[in-house]
Order: sequence, then C-alpha cells, then structure tokens
Amino acid sequence: MKRIAFSGTLDPITNGHMWVIGEARAMAEEVTIFLSENTLKKPQFPAEERKRIIEMSAAERGWDNIEVVIVKSDYTARVAKKRGIEYLIRGIRTTSDFDYENLIQQTNVDVLHGAKTIFVMPPRDLGSVSSSFVRTLQGPVGWHWNMKKFVPRPAYQAWIIDWLHKDWNALWGADENSAPANATQWFLRLVGPTAYGGAARHYHNLDHLVHGLTEIKAWAGRVGAAQADVDLLKKAFWFHDAVYADDNAPVSDEEASAQLWLGSGLGGADAKPCADLIRCTDHFQVSAIEHPLKHVMLGVDLAILGQDAEIYDTYAAAIRLEYQHVPEGEYRAKRVGALTHLCTKAESGALYGNPYFASQYGEAAVDNMQREIDELRR
Repeated sequence: MKRIAFSGTLDPITNGHMWVIGEARAMAEEVTIFLSENTLKKPQFPAEERKRIIEMSAAERGWDNIEVVIVKSDYTARVAKKRGIEYLIRGIRTTSDFDYENLIQQTNVDVLHGAKTIFVMPPRDLGSVSSSFVRTLQGPVGWHWNMKKFVPRPAYQAWIIDWLHKDWNALWGADENSAPANATQWFLRLVGPTAYGGAARHYHNLDHLVHGLTEIKAWAGRVGAAQADVDLLKKAFWFHDAVYADDNAPVSDEEASAQLWLGSGLGGADAKPCADLIRCTDHFQVSAIEHPLKHVMLGVDLAILGQDAEIYDTYAAAIRLEYQHVPEGEYRAKRVGALTHLCTKAESGALYGNPYFASQYGEAAVDNMQREIDELRR
C-alpha cells in the first residue's frame, strides 16, 4: 500500500495513538496524520502546537515517512480521498469502540464516498489508553508520573510546561496584565535549560517542580490554608532549586537560589519571607531560620522520600545520575551517610516537622531509605 491515514484530535497524542501509527507504517510507505480541528471540543493546545508535538514524537522514534495535516471544516474521509488516500486506520479497544467506528466508517463510505477504514486492535497494556483517559489523570499528587507512562516524551513535556505556566500565572493574579512586567521572562528562565529544564537535571527538574507544587495544593486543601500562605510557599518552591550543582559558587545552591529570587524583582512584600523559605532547604542554614511555614516547605521538599517504592526507586536512580561524576565507591559511602542521617530523623519523628507530611510520608520514607541503604551496602 502506498499511503494510509490516521486521524483524531490527539490532545494529547498517546502511546496508544503511536502504536496505531506504527501499525500504519507497517502497512504503507507513507502515513498521513489528519489532525482535526473540532469546534465542539476545547483542546489543551491549538492545532499548530499539537502538530508540532506529533512531529516531534514521530521524529524521536526515527519515523521519517509521517506527514501531519490540519483538517478544518471538512470530513477526514473526504479529505483523504481528495489526497488520493484510499484507507484510514483506526484503533479498536472495546466493542463500543467498534460500534461507533463502524457507524463512522459506513457514513464515510456510503454518504461521503470517502476513504474506507481498517481496524486494528491494540495490545492489552494499551487497551484503556485514550486522550480523555490521560486528561483525567491531571490534578492529584503524582499525576505527572502517571501521565508519563501513557504519552510520548514531547507530549508529556508540552503538557507539564502548560500546567506549570498556568500555575505560575495564577501566582500573580487572575489577570495576566496585573502580573509583574518580568513575570513571563522569569517563567521562561525557570523552565528553561539553565534551570529546571536543564538536560543534566535528572531529579531536580520540571518533574520535581510539578510534584512540589501539587504537594502544596494537597496540603492546603487538607488543612484549609490561607491563599497568601499557599502563594508564598509556591513562590519559594519555584525558586528553591533554581540554582543547582554550581560547584564554583561562593555560596550554597540554596543561598544562590534565594539571592536569585531577591534579585528577580518579583517579591514585593514577599521578598524576605520567601527567601527565608528557600533558605530552609539549605541544611547549613535551616536551624537558624524561623518561619511559620518552615516545616511545610521542608515537608514538600522531602515528600519524595515517602512515595511508592517505584517512584522512590526512580528518584534514587536520578540522584545517582546527577552525581555520575562521583566514583561509585565514594558515592555509595556518602549516600549511605546522608540516608542514615535522614532515616534516623524519620524514625524519631523529626524528619517531617509538619503533622500532615509526617502522617502522609513518615513510615514509607523509613522503608524506602532503609531499602536503598541495604542495596548500597551490598
């Protein structure tokens, strides 16, 4: 077969969609992806951005015979026929999918005189994956780790950047015009390659940022926190690892991050309180810092220690990558020392000074750290 087409809104494109496209590539020399603009839907991204994400996802897999076409105000089957494409390909996950797609297929052929449809059934692990399913994951603590399992990397990156952008804008008021003049500039810097978006950031990256911000939201919802406290914590968390692994700096990374915040021009009345919260994450300064939200900030930053074993193990592997310049023996010794210190604090109830985080993560943190210590000592 010379050409075949796949169509959808693809907001976002999922690993299930990618599987269908892969099947299409096995059937035809060229694959056209018709990206629908449906006025009845309100997609997360405009069509041009979805087109870019799909092209990047295909390119990452080395698929060079993919063309993405945006379809406006026309039927996909009819557009395909006009382009000389005789067949569309669709994934069928359930019997209800078949009933729906069969009706569409009959309409395409009998009414529109358009392209016919070939149905393929995805493997079991992709059987429940759809764009709507992925969208429903967004919100609770850990949503981004779950989403990452079901979408290609470019779609995931675009989604969390968009989520972060909305969270950032909300800090400066409902109206973007009320935000500081340099707020957008700072957002781009923080998510960019010199900060959380850096290629060498294996743990202290955009995922860490999303995790911390969702932890703050969960804590606030549980305890009924004032919005001013939530905003202050979020501003501090946005900046707390803005500087990381700068071995040539005369001060700690946390202090450099606090100074970056103070020099940003974003602080106003929050400037010093926010800087103090950033400094709380510096173990050289934490004992000298007095702030009513100190233990909440520390709880957010250390919440990773009490996650499910799979998430914790991914975190531990990422930390090793960030210290890949350190010889294995030296790394194991220092990591065991650091974990033993934290584990002792956790066992005594001192790791999480805030009751919410202690109840959420205290026991699991001990189990996780002890398991890693045992593995490092082997």
